[in-house]
Amino acid sequence: MSNVKPTTCKEAIRLWEEQHQEDASTAKEMILSFQWPPIEKMDNSLAVLVNCEKLSLSTNMIEKIAGISTLKNLKILALGRNLIKGFAGMESLGDTLEELWISYNLIEKMKGINAMRNLRVLYMSNNLVREWQEFNKLQELGNLRDLVFVGNPLYENSEVETWRAEVARRLPALEKLDGDPIIRTEECINSTNKVDSPVQSQRSLDQ
Repeated sequence: MSNVKPTTCKEAIRLWEEQHQEDASTAKEMILSFQWPPIEKMDNSLAVLVNCEKLSLSTNMIEKIAGISTLKNLKILALGRNLIKGFAGMESLGDTLEELWISYNLIEKMKGINAMRNLRVLYMSNNLVREWQEFNKLQELGNLRDLVFVGNPLYENSEVETWRAEVARRLPALEKLDGDPIIRTEECINSTNKVDSPVQSQRSLDQ
């Protein structure tokens, strides 16, 4: 097994093209998950995915986010079940990325998440965040509406009701936490709706 080389992104894309009989440069969705041998590195061969809106590289052995700076149409990035430790490498997606699925990784620090200005959905359960100081960096994401954070030490060390109340207080625009709607007091709901109604109306149109 030690002689088995990891699958490269270029190889994975070529295999996808053969399977789908489609040029990768025209694809709006690209699934490169569950490669065997697993992908270990994201690289510049991903730049060919110029029309891609959803890219999945889940369930590989990727340690760093790279090679996606030119993907200006990317709205959903799925990187769950890898070995990723941080958000570096995503800065150029700040204006376009709407959903980041990055559960089951090794993220302890939230540095760099603030670059994702238009992020609406963040699934990052089962990582290593243990401090509210790190969690608070999510406060810079004004469009965040749906968050999954179970399985992080910060969650595990809290009672569920306390956790939900504290997150709701720190992220007043959040609508959904760990799969369940956030229920606020009537006063809180009224004040939030006044601020967020245009965004909520747009969400209903998008669904």
